[in-house]
Amino acid sequence: MLRQLARLTRPLPAAGQGALALAVYSDPAGELVVAKESGFEGVACVDDAARVLDVLCDVWTHTRDPEVERWARGLLEFVLWMQGEDGRWWNFVYDWTGTRNERGVTSSTGENFWHARALLSVCHAWLTFGDERSLTAMHRGLDHAVTLPAPADVRALHVLVGLRLLEDGSVPGIAPAVRRWAHEIADRRIGDVLMNNPDERGEPHLWAHVQEGVLAEAGRALGDESLTDVARASARALLVPIVRAGFDRPSVTPYDVACTVYSLDRLARIDGEGWLELAERARTWFAQVDGDGRPVYDRAVGRVADGVDEGRVSENSGAEANVVAAEALFDDALRSVSAAVELLPRPTNG
Repeated sequence: MLRQLARLTRPLPAAGQGALALAVYSDPAGELVVAKESGFEGVACVDDAARVLDVLCDVWTHTRDPEVERWARGLLEFVLWMQGEDGRWWNFVYDWTGTRNERGVTSSTGENFWHARALLSVCHAWLTFGDERSLTAMHRGLDHAVTLPAPADVRALHVLVGLRLLEDGSVPGIAPAVRRWAHEIADRRIGDVLMNNPDERGEPHLWAHVQEGVLAEAGRALGDESLTDVARASARALLVPIVRAGFDRPSVTPYDVACTVYSLDRLARIDGEGWLELAERARTWFAQVDGDGRPVYDRAVGRVADGVDEGRVSENSGAEANVVAAEALFDDALRSVSAAVELLPRPTNG
């Protein structure tokens, strides 16, 4: 996973000395593929860089590896550079010279995933490395999260930022916002099931769906058992049947599974074995092999496929698939650190 992320990492000098970004996708031959799901989007994005930075902060905390720190700080330069004067983030760059995509539907500023993930990453960089620019960027971006509405799946990421700050104690005034956001999420459900946004009907998609885990964490941190009760009920109604069925559905992505693992792990911290067993069962999805012998997670190569469609494992392997797998299989990720950093682009003078 970290090896594939290192393979996708490229210098982006326009963002600053040592700045790095990640190519969005690669094909079976390892050639880079641009994002064009909503027209031509670009070659690299904040959404991916921020998530990898977030993971690398945890990896560095465990290893203190200087190359991991260089990698993390390089991605941080890109994330900081992509923040506008108003405190919000653009997402994509069109090319490796750093031309920003400022108008695309998946790149323009707003209360969206890339803004929330950028917030998470600069918060983590501040707490991990003490980078003052990260603290400034976080406060500028946090103003939008506090004052503007957001769908529940995006709001869940705001809650995670707030919980990190509460644990650290550096922004004590964030507690009322975290409580308000958590109850917003808890109120957005149909029956017992937590929904992602107001437009959803029926079963919510699992991509980016971490509300059960976030509410479990918020309930514990805020001493609010009502939030934990909502998390448990939604997990029983939505996540447990899916895991017990082995994610038996036409199309499954690593992010679907990683989000499920995240929520089950957080519930296990509160309630113990039953949830932990389900989380471990969910992780086995990454070990499956299709009829052509193609594994979802190829440990020998260090590469996670982009998903499984109708029982067939994708030949492609992009940044999202590998970073979310690194989150779900963090111990595996730690074992590959030395091999991964050898694949990083070397710093140049000047």
